[in-house]
Amino acid sequence: MRLGLIALLSHWRRNPWQLVTLVAGLALATALWSGVQAINAEARASYDRAADVVSGGDLAQIRRADGAPIRTAEYVALRRLGWQVSPVLEGDFAGPHGRVQLIGIEPMTLPQRDQADGAMQSPLQPDGTEPQGDVVSVHPDDVRVFEGRDVTLRVQSERVSGRALADIAVVQDLLDRPHQISRLLVDPVQPIGRPDLPSDYRLTQSGGETDVARLTESFHLNLTAFGLLSFAVGIFIVYGAVGLAFEQRRSVFRTLRALGLPLRSLMVLLAIELGVFALAAGALGVVLGYVIAAALLPDVAATLRGLYGADVAGQLQVRPAWWLSGLAMALAGTAVAGTAALFKLARLPLLSFNHPRAMSMHAGAAARWLGMLAMGLFAAGAVFALVGQGLFAGFALLACLLIGAALCLPALLSAALWVVQRWHSGPLAEWFWADSRQQLPGLSMALMALLLAMAANIGVSTMVSSFRLTFTGYLDQRLSSELYLTASSPQQAAEIATFLDEEDAAVLPIVWQDLRIGGLPAEIYGIRDHVTYHDNWPLLGALPEVWDRLAAGEGALINEQLARRNGLQPGDDLETGDRVLGVYSDYGNSAGQVVISLAAFQERYPDVRIQRFGVRTSEPEALGATLRDRFDLEPDALINQADLKAFSLAVFERTFAVTAALNLLTLSVAALALLIGLLTLANLRLPQLAPVWALGLTRRHLAVLELLRALCLAAVTGLLAVPLGLALAWVLLAIVNVEAFGWRLPMFLFPVDYLKLGGLTLVAAFIAAAWPALRLSRTPPDRLLRVFSNER
Repeated sequence: MRLGLIALLSHWRRNPWQLVTLVAGLALATALWSGVQAINAEARASYDRAADVVSGGDLAQIRRADGAPIRTAEYVALRRLGWQVSPVLEGDFAGPHGRVQLIGIEPMTLPQRDQADGAMQSPLQPDGTEPQGDVVSVHPDDVRVFEGRDVTLRVQSERVSGRALADIAVVQDLLDRPHQISRLLVDPVQPIGRPDLPSDYRLTQSGGETDVARLTESFHLNLTAFGLLSFAVGIFIVYGAVGLAFEQRRSVFRTLRALGLPLRSLMVLLAIELGVFALAAGALGVVLGYVIAAALLPDVAATLRGLYGADVAGQLQVRPAWWLSGLAMALAGTAVAGTAALFKLARLPLLSFNHPRAMSMHAGAAARWLGMLAMGLFAAGAVFALVGQGLFAGFALLACLLIGAALCLPALLSAALWVVQRWHSGPLAEWFWADSRQQLPGLSMALMALLLAMAANIGVSTMVSSFRLTFTGYLDQRLSSELYLTASSPQQAAEIATFLDEEDAAVLPIVWQDLRIGGLPAEIYGIRDHVTYHDNWPLLGALPEVWDRLAAGEGALINEQLARRNGLQPGDDLETGDRVLGVYSDYGNSAGQVVISLAAFQERYPDVRIQRFGVRTSEPEALGATLRDRFDLEPDALINQADLKAFSLAVFERTFAVTAALNLLTLSVAALALLIGLLTLANLRLPQLAPVWALGLTRRHLAVLELLRALCLAAVTGLLAVPLGLALAWVLLAIVNVEAFGWRLPMFLFPVDYLKLGGLTLVAAFIAAAWPALRLSRTPPDRLLRVFSNER
């Protein structure tokens, strides 16, 4: 056994580039996977921290059925009825240096978790003592928000950034919302004989996940899918390296078997060899994954905050869940890549030679079987597309499409080269194309990785560019007001509105109330009937005379997310009792929205005061300066349209920074696969190149032909990647995006971008082939002559 292991390891000493291929491919694949899992783990840990007992993530909650705030007198009445509940008030607090979400609680009635010693502890006081004065618990990053306020800050690094906690009386004072309560937390222990909840309230039972976790689940699933795709590209490298090493070591296997080493022992040695490589490469990949995750986490945090309002810590922690999953994926990927080699070893005759032509013929037969398997995958994908539902069906369709296309690639490349060969005459041209077909088995895995990487780039770039084009037009429609103003109080808002009316500027109030529809958070807005909405609001479908009906209070508009999530269409009824008059597009938002007339809103929610406006004016700069001087507005209280659009587009760009980075890394891995594949084949190519050299072709000429071959194969692969990438984009836009975010985007084509990607791919292929070609041009003649000294 020991001598057998030494003999097997000697192959890697003689072929270090194949060892680099194996380790690098597996390490990069593991790095991309574990990096994505590290990001997901950190985000979910932040959700768990946010969903503590203060947020009530594991407690039943009571809200008013109409969505209005609960009054203190109502809370007292419920307590007297026997309901063991605790009040919570939430709201945004704007300070001189930013804003936070303030959460107010009543420590005496708050349902507590048992501590290890059985004592109960208030979340406001780490030591369990009662707070003195107006105490606010904050994250260190949020301290400056409360500058100038007469409150005592308790800095807690374990608290989620962007959220502050205080006694409900303190929060009511800071938010200027006296006697208001957002929701009531229901204690799990309730008295026997407690009366039923009055009909004015709605009891929501606790779920397994928080609102943020449910809303962001699709985002993390998308991120995991891209990580899995990147891992698959890396595994193609490993599979190719293991397969080539098997073909090169046929003679070693034959010799060891002839010397008496049992087949079972040989297979065990190979499995141990691959296992050691997998653990080493997996550990390296986990370290690289940490680096990738640390670099991408700020963009992910900005994305989750911008899209979902989810606060994610900006610092990465090493958690067992993601690094163990990275090592497990490395072992599993190596097992998948090595299974085929071990299976071939089990069926290997004792006298077997690795003649290249025989390998090519065997690969041709295998390609036909792979083609049949690909047709089966395409058929399964069609079934998922026609009858499947949900994100699982979308990703299953993507998997069938991508894997099927990759399996078809060798047969398609062989057919393309055969057609080109028939167009050319002459011995050199016929040999070049025939030899290119013979080299496909050794390069097929690297070319499959290149196909998937290019298709992913085309698909995702098409999706992002379509989103960008649509989102820009959407902002032009939705952000139609020239100025957006936030007053410091309802009294100031009324004074500003009166002044704007005197200046003949159109005032469009922006007022809303949070509520829940279908068990998820939603918002209901009240808007004033104005031509701005008639001309610019992007309706996807509506009943006749929709704006007149809305102004008359006959119903509501809802966004596309709410319509798709709850299966609503114009004419249906909402949980709020409103009739759906129309559905509008609302890109970049994950929450449901309902829009009713301003009069109906004020009648339904009389306690909600108007403090924000959109202002239509022909002189925004002059009017803005006047408003700042006259009402002493804060710097961020008045925003012009251009600044708001720039901010929205900046959030958009950061949203897709992660997928762009993963695409670039995946393409880099594919280019590395091609480079290492060509380097690995360099020695195997000598028996085919030596006769041509002996017939008069110079080594430099052969090197140029090798470069041309790599460029031709990359070009054909790139052409095949275009329809695959467009199909991927369609699935992302029409199926995955709809299920994940609730909106559907139109698909646009960007030929210039595809040409740039094709040029980048050819450059990568040229760089990958340049080194092996240079080595060939400098191959000593005596090495080529030695080819003829042995029977081949």
